[in-house]
Amino acid sequence: MAEGDHPKERAHPTAETYLRVAAALVVLTVLEVGVFYVPAFHPVLVPTLLVLSALKFSLVVLFYMHLKMDSPFFSFLFGAPLLLATGVLVALLLLFFGTLTLRGAAGGG
Repeated sequence: MAEGDHPKERAHPTAETYLRVAAALVVLTVLEVGVFYVPAFHPVLVPTLLVLSALKFSLVVLFYMHLKMDSPFFSFLFGAPLLLATGVLVALLLLFFGTLTLRGAAGGG
């Protein structure tokens, strides 16, 4: 690699962007706490909290861990195992707790 052949680095966000992300994280946290105390959300409490947590996780990873500004290769190295682990987790949850189990399909106890 020659001296001038360095890959171009993407511009890092400004302090204002970080403050906006922090404000979004605060709002998402307030929503999480609020959802927990609203009785109407109790039937869908866990999925709602998982979605809100995933949004917060994404913001933290993209901005504060600088994954958004890094090479797409690093995003792949982070995202591919995360997707694989999520798929395995969902499959195990369906296997052990879902209605797709043999015991659940047979109607036995």
